[in-house]
This record gives sequence, C-alpha cells and structure tokens, in this order.
Amino acid sequence: MKKIVKSIMPAMYLMFIAFSAASCNKTQAAPATASSTPAPGQPVDLTYAAEKSLPAVVYIKSVINSKVQTVEYSDPFEDFFSDPFGGFFGRGQGNGNGRKRQVQTPKRAAAGSGVIISADGYIVTNNHVVDGADELTVTLNENSEEYSARIIGADKTTDLALIKIDAKNLPAIVIANSDDVKVGEWVLAVGNPLGLNNTVTAGIVSAKARSMGGGVSSMIQTDAAINQGNSGGALVNTRGELIGINAMLASPNGSNIGYGFAIPTSIVNKAVEDFKKYGTYQRALIGIQGGSVKDYVDHMKDQEKEVKDYGTMEGVRIDSVVEDGAAADAGLEKEDVITAIDGQKVRDMGELQGILAKKRPGEQVKVTYMRNQKSKTVTLTLKNEQGNTKVVKNADVDVLGIDVRPVTESQKKQLEISYGLEVLKVSGGKMKDAGVPKGFIIQRVNEQPMKTFDDLQDAVKEASTSKDQMLVIKGIFPTGRRGGFVVYLQGE
Repeated sequence: MKKIVKSIMPAMYLMFIAFSAASCNKTQAAPATASSTPAPGQPVDLTYAAEKSLPAVVYIKSVINSKVQTVEYSDPFEDFFSDPFGGFFGRGQGNGNGRKRQVQTPKRAAAGSGVIISADGYIVTNNHVVDGADELTVTLNENSEEYSARIIGADKTTDLALIKIDAKNLPAIVIANSDDVKVGEWVLAVGNPLGLNNTVTAGIVSAKARSMGGGVSSMIQTDAAINQGNSGGALVNTRGELIGINAMLASPNGSNIGYGFAIPTSIVNKAVEDFKKYGTYQRALIGIQGGSVKDYVDHMKDQEKEVKDYGTMEGVRIDSVVEDGAAADAGLEKEDVITAIDGQKVRDMGELQGILAKKRPGEQVKVTYMRNQKSKTVTLTLKNEQGNTKVVKNADVDVLGIDVRPVTESQKKQLEISYGLEVLKVSGGKMKDAGVPKGFIIQRVNEQPMKTFDDLQDAVKEASTSKDQMLVIKGIFPTGRRGGFVVYLQGE
C-alpha cells in the first residue's frame, strides 16, 4: 500500500500544478463581462487590473497664487498708548483692540490624482484637490506629457470635480456600476500618494454606503492603503474598471491606518453629467433630518429611556421634517421610519443618501415608511436646496458661495416681513469674505427686492457688468435685528 501511495503522489502533485496553472490562465483571460469576483478557491491576479487602470490615472498639481488679503489683528498696546491723532502716526483707525490690515499670502502648491474618463480630455477628481486653484497642471502616467487644465464643474458636498485638458486619444478608464460591488471583493487603489507617482495598493471592499459626515455620503470603504495624494485617484475592481474615486481616509494623524473611502461611480456618473450640462451639481433633497432607527433605539436603551416599538429595526427614523420640504408636502412626520425608496431597501442614512444622490430636483420617488408599526407608501417630488423643483442654474452666483431659499410663512409672521431669501449655507466665496452669516435673510440687493432665487441671480448678473461690481445687501438677522453688507464681486 505504501508503494502504491508513493507512486501516485507525484502524479497527483503534477495534476494539482496543472489545474492551478489552468486556473491562473483562465482568470487572466476572463472577458470584461465576467464577474470581477473570482469563484471560491481561485487565485486573484491583480496585475491585469493594474495594467488596465494605471495609464488612466494622472497627477494633478494645484497652485494658489500669492494674494493680498485683509485680516483682523489685535493691538495689545491700544489700552496703554491710545493715539489722540486718530491714526496719524500709523497706528491705524478704529476703537478697541480689533484692527484690520492687509497681508500678502504666500504662493501655495498642492498635489493629488485624477482619472481620465474620456479620450477627449475629461478628468474626474476631488473638489478639494482643485478648490481655489489659480493654476492646474495635469501630468499623464509615467510623466509622458503635461497639460494645463480648466474646471468644468465642482461640488463641495460630494467632493467631486470635473476638469478638462485639451488632448485627444487619451487612455480613458472603463467605468463599472458601483451598485454591483460586493463587500469582500478585491480592489486596487491607484494614485500618487506622498509624492510617489503611479502607485498601486491592494485590499478588499470593507463596507458600502458609509456616511462620513460633512456632506460626503454613501462611500465605499476599503482597506487598500490610501494616503495624502491619493485623493481623486481610482478605486478599481480586478478587471481594472473604475468603481469609485478615492476621497478620504480615516486617521488621527493623516496617514493610512487601515481604512480609506471612495465616492462610488453611481454618484460620480451623475455628477459628471450635471457638471457638463448645468455647470453645477443638481442636489435632490427629501427634506428630513434623522438617522438609523437601530442606532436611535440602541442609544435610548443605553440611556435607560423608554423607546417605542417602530415595527422594524431597519430604516431611517425621521427626527424632524423640514418646513416646506418634499417630505412635509407628502405628509411624512416625525417618528416615521423610511424603509425603502422606489422599492430599494433602505437600512440607514448612508443608503438613503446614496439613492437620493442619483436623483435630481423635480423627480418623483415612491417612499415606503412605517408609522405606528404599519407600512405605508407615498409618492413625493424631490426639491432642490432653494426649496423648489427647478433645476438649479446658479453658475452665475457661484462667486457668492451661498445657498438660499425664500423665507417660510412662519418666518414671515415671526419677523413681520413679507419676503426675503434665507441664507442656508455659507461655503466660501464673496459672501463669506463680506461676513454674511448663515441664517441672515436677504431682503434687498442694490435696492431691488429679493423674493426668489432668480431675483438674486439677476442682481448678480447686473452688478457684474456694472462699473462698481458691488452688491449692497440689506436684510434682517434671525434675532430680528436689521443690518447690511457690502459685497465686492471683482477679483482681488
């Protein structure tokens, strides 16, 4: 028997090697339509994915030129040596310690990555890679060629940007559907981290629909190493197809400690289409605030507080409904639990945001929700950030850096006003420079009443072609105090 075993073992070993080699060859030769996840027991060959994706990932250099800015500073000697001549001797003007002066900011440069999505020069990257840039330079893989780039569109909330270089026959990446990605699937992160160009790291999809706060939502989580400089690079499957744009990492020190996050292509594709067509991202809002019902129930139990039976432990519990929002119009209420959108299951806020990120204002969705342990369905029309269903065409007012909406009926009664535009968000731009705060209600701009978003847009258009290029804004603070600001539209 021992002799038989000894004679059979070499043959079995050779057969095992033959089958293993066949498996490798079959994996490498797999057609593009095959599943990106190999069958159980098969080896994973990542060289093909690297070869396919590397040529499409570029190096982006962003330069912010030196500028003169007005800053506030404190004069510690003001209380001891006041100037009776009102600043004649160069001590500045104004009472108290708050003073202003002009300073020269240094020229700054930063770097990131981008992904070529079309042969004619369209490149996707992160908004934070190009934000505020005066100059953008794109270098192709292996430092073959360098181009100047211009921004087609950018969005802070999704952290996506579309830029364009004047080139042809570029190696565009193949874009896959991120909805088909599975947890545990092998992926590569391709980019230019820490100044190391053309770098590839490997890992798996650790989770999907991660909500990271700060507006960025429904992310793909991976343990493929992502570091500074990877931003805007590609997350690809084993076929070298794009499934996400690398955006951020979870780390207390700014270096990789295990997890990175990518914006899925389901959101990227919609953003690219919006940037090309409208110049801005079309954000559809359901008009609620809330979170995972399971997290809420667990929190209440930890606090030893009584919690109601929602009839489900999966879904998004509504904590509040935005006045005049889509949910309010459809009759949704606090304590309702959204469990599905258009038949697609919703387990937490990340999944809800991921579904809505593919929609546009004016689109209708069928919302399934639980109320008093009973399932209900309602159709609602999604709205934009201005509170209506129109496509947002705010390219002309992007310079202001704000989001606004008409005041609600309750605000009119409370503040005793008949119209105005409430500042919902100040993300930068000329309004931030002028000190306009969130919550301020704009009533008049250059003596013209501000009742709709179009009124503000028209005022900006008119002012931008005027001699002064200035907006004189009058309005009211949430406290009821009236005030105003002067906003200069011309460049520094």
